[in-house]
Amino acid sequence: MDRVTKSLLDEFISDNQLTTLPEDTAFEYFCGWLIASNHHDESLQPDDIHVGAGGDCGIDCIAIIVNGSLITEPEEIKAIADASTYLDTTFIFVQAERSISFKTPKIGQTGFGVQDFFSDHPALVQNDRIKLMAQITNEIYARSSQFKKGNPQCYLYYVTTGRWLDDQNLVARRDAVINDLKSLNIFRKVEFECFGAERIHQLYRLSKNAIRREIVFTDRTVLPDLPGVEQAYLGLLPTTEFLKMVENENQEMINSIFYDNVRDWQEWNPVNDSMRQTIEDPTKKCYFPLLNNGITIVARQVIPTGNRFVIEDYQVVNGCQTSYVLHEMREELSKDVFIPIRLIATTDPEIRNSIIKATNRQTQVTDDQLFALSDFPKSLEAYLPTFDGKKRLYYERRSKQYSAQSNIEKVRIVDQRSLVRAFASIFLELPHRTTRNYKLLQKSFGADIFNKDHRLEPYYVAAYAHYRLDYLFRNQVIASELKPARYHLLLAFRLLATNAPMPHLSSHEMQRFCESLMETLWDDDETIALFEEAVLHVKKVAAGNFNRDNIRTEVFTQNLTKRLRQKRS
Repeated sequence: MDRVTKSLLDEFISDNQLTTLPEDTAFEYFCGWLIASNHHDESLQPDDIHVGAGGDCGIDCIAIIVNGSLITEPEEIKAIADASTYLDTTFIFVQAERSISFKTPKIGQTGFGVQDFFSDHPALVQNDRIKLMAQITNEIYARSSQFKKGNPQCYLYYVTTGRWLDDQNLVARRDAVINDLKSLNIFRKVEFECFGAERIHQLYRLSKNAIRREIVFTDRTVLPDLPGVEQAYLGLLPTTEFLKMVENENQEMINSIFYDNVRDWQEWNPVNDSMRQTIEDPTKKCYFPLLNNGITIVARQVIPTGNRFVIEDYQVVNGCQTSYVLHEMREELSKDVFIPIRLIATTDPEIRNSIIKATNRQTQVTDDQLFALSDFPKSLEAYLPTFDGKKRLYYERRSKQYSAQSNIEKVRIVDQRSLVRAFASIFLELPHRTTRNYKLLQKSFGADIFNKDHRLEPYYVAAYAHYRLDYLFRNQVIASELKPARYHLLLAFRLLATNAPMPHLSSHEMQRFCESLMETLWDDDETIALFEEAVLHVKKVAAGNFNRDNIRTEVFTQNLTKRLRQKRS
């Protein structure tokens, strides 16, 4: 392994607290994380996709992305399918080794392992992680009627620390694998990329940067100087240029740039369908900029050089529906089809939030929803790093906002999904809803979650408890078989840590309640002891059945809380 790759690997190991792993396993985590992050723009934990061990079918990592979400549990597929009329799926398979050479048998082994993974009757031995990914896959293909965008995509990667030189024998074996997978007729696209150290270095650099795009923006007007606004432009942008801002290099939507947008993709509702019809009609598509309200983009930095604009760390704060329609209709677009654009560069969060609120008034969005999606996360972002040393965490409001800060351990960065799930488990006592009904939790934003009157301490407690539990799983203090019950373990931890009744989330008593939990969480020995005790109670209630269909139920939650409350009384 060359010195640069070794240095990057060591940094990754430190950032993710993986020092107990052998270097070959850590390299698998590293490559899997780099590749999955190139397809999925939101935070992900490398152990969520690692499957390498005995019975791994010659595959080190598997990432399954459905409708822009990384799927780690079979139940998530039903939740997504129930909330949407379509399933757009990408499968990613990674084989990584520290060798400086590429081997023809390894390419064949990886290809056969992937083929066997999709077989109705697998011939290869499958470990528990492979079986879990296979369950997720079965849930996806059982809903093939929802493949409205086409069958899933399949990407294979073979990574070493050497150089890929298009050796004829290696290329022939790789192409044979691609043809074999295409012949299954279950994918709309199959790609197999083999790469070495140079591409590893490139992907690592990309992982450290906030989203950055360059566009050609010719037809524009500069707005006058405005307080707190570095630059502002109004103009017409070719839709082909706009797609550069909302798609990654795999032509997948960058979902995180719509983080501050209060409405998600509404699929083909009447308004969106009308846009589609305009684009499909050769005589009408030129009128698209006259028939559309346009896109509002707020960036931290805009660097113009003539007609070329480099835009960094940006959000589409209005225009989510239009963006998705253009993405869906990309084959019908040309440089002669324009979209109205507002491009604003500001680092002032108050101005940013004012723009979000002002531009999202054309449909019904309540003040509470706006607060939950804009102001409350901003408060969390400021609050979590106020703790000293190892007590400190970071709330990721914008995708990759901490990526370039090498002094921050990545395991201390908390994303919205993890925080909401932990908070709902610990303080709302809803661990069974964290995967099966996450969409329902999102509908509680502004009311039961991210309420403007809630104190911030419970959210820190939830985030820190989640961080501590993840550490125990990573270091095998708690066996991985308990992962289906991770959110029940968080609830059990709270019930074991204090006998006090839980106060209202907005009360002063909640501050004292949480400060007691913080002191417990900051004590390593006490935290480990309580989580180990929580494990015993979960095991007792599970009675040996750790099947997700048993654990992820309201009945299981009720039985666990009843047992723990009886113990306290």
